[in-house]
Parts: sequence; C-alpha cells; structure tokens
Amino acid sequence: MINIAVLGYGTVGSGVVEVINTNHKSINKRAGEDIHIKYVLDLRDFPGDPVQEILVHDYEVIVNDPEVNIVVEVMGGIEPAYTFVKRALLAGKSVCTSNKALVASHGPELMELARERDINFLFEASCGGGIPIIRALNSSLTADEIDEITGILNGTTNYMLYKMSTEGCEFDAILKEAQAMGYAEADPSADVEGYDACRKIAILSSLAYGRFLNYEDIYTEGITKITPQDMEYAKELGMTIKLLGTSRKVGEGTFYAMVAPFLLSQKSPLYSVNDVFNGIFVHGNVLGDAMFYGSGAGKLPTASAVVADVVDEAKHLHRNIMTNWSSRPLHLIETDEVEGRFFVRVSAATVEEVQKIFGKVQIINLKSLPGEFAFITENMKQGEYKEKVQSLGSRVLTMIRVKD
Repeated sequence: MINIAVLGYGTVGSGVVEVINTNHKSINKRAGEDIHIKYVLDLRDFPGDPVQEILVHDYEVIVNDPEVNIVVEVMGGIEPAYTFVKRALLAGKSVCTSNKALVASHGPELMELARERDINFLFEASCGGGIPIIRALNSSLTADEIDEITGILNGTTNYMLYKMSTEGCEFDAILKEAQAMGYAEADPSADVEGYDACRKIAILSSLAYGRFLNYEDIYTEGITKITPQDMEYAKELGMTIKLLGTSRKVGEGTFYAMVAPFLLSQKSPLYSVNDVFNGIFVHGNVLGDAMFYGSGAGKLPTASAVVADVVDEAKHLHRNIMTNWSSRPLHLIETDEVEGRFFVRVSAATVEEVQKIFGKVQIINLKSLPGEFAFITENMKQGEYKEKVQSLGSRVLTMIRVKD
C-alpha cells in the first residue's frame, strides 16, 4: 500500500481525491500498488463530506508519519507550500505539485533534494493543466535538442481574447464575465498581466534547455491594452491575437524568452486554440514540429495530471526519475536584441511619414476606423523598432508583435 497525503482541499485538492476515488481500480493497476489517501490537510472543516474522516489541521501529523510515502501539494502560493514541501523531501517523502509559483521559484533546489534522497519531486500539472507536456519533455523528446517552445499557457486570457475577437467585447466587460464564470480571480492580475504564463514558460524552458530560467528575467506584457479595434485589424489580416509565452534558441548557448500578445496567422498551429484551452508548440532539431493541446486548467484536468505524478512516484518509490534541469542559469539576450515584425496602429500620421521612418511596410486601412491606419514593419530588432517609433510619439495607439 502507498499512503499519500494531500495538502489543500480546494478546487484541485478535492479534484485529486475525486479522481483517485473514481478511478481507484485502474490507478492501482497502473501503479502496481494500492494508492491510499491517508490524510488531507486543510485549515477548514468539511462537515458532511467523507473527507472529514481523514482531515487533519496540523502538518506535523503528516511530515512525522513514516507511513506517508507521497505528499501532494495543491495549496498554491509560495508559503507555507515551500516549507511543507521541503520538509517532506527532507523526511524522505516524494512530492508532486500543481504549484507553478513554487516550481518556478524553487524548482532546482527541490529537485536536488529529491535526487539526493532517491525520491521524486514532480510537477506535471504546473504548466498545462491536463496536458502531459512535462512528461513529454522528460522522456518522449529526450532524443531531440529543443530549440523553441511557444504556448498559449493561460486559459483565462485565451478565453478573454477569443470573446473579444468573436463578439467585439471591451476588455473590462469580458473580464467581468470571466470572473462571473469562475475563469478569473477577483484579483486577475496574475492572468491578465501575464505573470502566470511567465512562470509556466520559465518552467518549460528550464526543462527543454537543461538550465534554470529565472522567471524574473523574462520580459512580460499582458493583455490589458488590447482593444476591440485591434481585433478588427486582426480579422482584416486573416489573423488573430493570442497571449504567448515563448522561448527560442537563437545561437550556440544563446536564448530569448518573453510573454506578450502576438498576431498569429492561420498557418500557426496555435491559431485555432480557442476558449479556455491551452496549446503548446515544440520544435526539435530531429522531430521538427510537435503540438500539445488540451484543457489547460480546471478541477479534474489538473487533478488528473497530479494523480499521474502520484502513479509515477508510486512506481519509482525509491528511485529518482531524472530530469533535464540543472541549477546552472540560462542567460537571455536583451529584449532589444530580439528580432521580429511589429504591427502598429497610428493616428494623425501619414503613410509617407511612416514609410520614411520604417521603409517598406504593409499598410492596413479600415473604413470603420477613420482617422487612423495600421502598418506591419519588416523584420528588425526590437531596439531598432523602439528607436524608429520615437518620432511618432503619442500618435502610436497600439503595438503588437507578429509571430511568423
């Protein structure tokens, strides 16, 4: 019998209990052992819920019980999650988590603690909800040298942008709708400012490239400045706007990473990833292109990924599963050195003026938006774009990067 303890009985924690209870027979068969939930830790009581029989309020009960083999951390946040996870690993218990903030901040340290003790620290659910992207990077794609990962990594912002595109909604109105539907928190900044996607691309990049990418080093821009007018131009171009987390190898040992809204053409495999779904594109030097698509959030999809880690840890109870992630830092080039094309909306400017500044550009005019036009630049470094656009000053209404 493998005894587990679940830290947190919120949305994901209750989902973990539900998944294990619902699919108990098949999970045990895959694990080769009987997976038994011995404890659930939460500050609250749940009268009338069967979980009350195994509920504890004191973490010491769990960490000091030698019969607990695996700890499932689904509390969220850095503390007390970090302290609880570290103590569990030091006590010789494997840990799995859905906590992207914890993994992005302390992943290398916690993985090293697990390696030293021949146990495991797994975090499949931290990046793509129910999408098995981390397992793929750790095992299925190990023959490849990954040179790009680009993903729609946040279901809330993808839902909002999709609604703005299809229904012409204003940002504030669709945010209220997303909050009412439970897709966005009361404080939505982690989603709409891009912080959630930033942590996820940091984790995925660290695994793909084998070095630790600190999320604080990643240029991050959210969707708060995107307007229905931007969506009108995107439609005219046969494109769409998505919030992407992206990283890419641009030279030997040289990488860039950023989170920002991008204009995508219909040729992009991410173009049709709509609503609350996530999609992750990976390019390898042998494999070529690969796409991972599925539910990026939600109670049961995320819980399913967590339980998959529980099964993996049960099968490798006293054997560490190697991961391609070291504590050696991954250094990024400056954002101004990153090359790309730029979509720019301007008012009170002339085409001739824009052409004089930027040279050859693609001009887009919309009859529904008199007094302004948009253009797309040729490929250039961001620093060069910033220098050129200064002469247009406050006449620039919007700038969105174009993903080729």
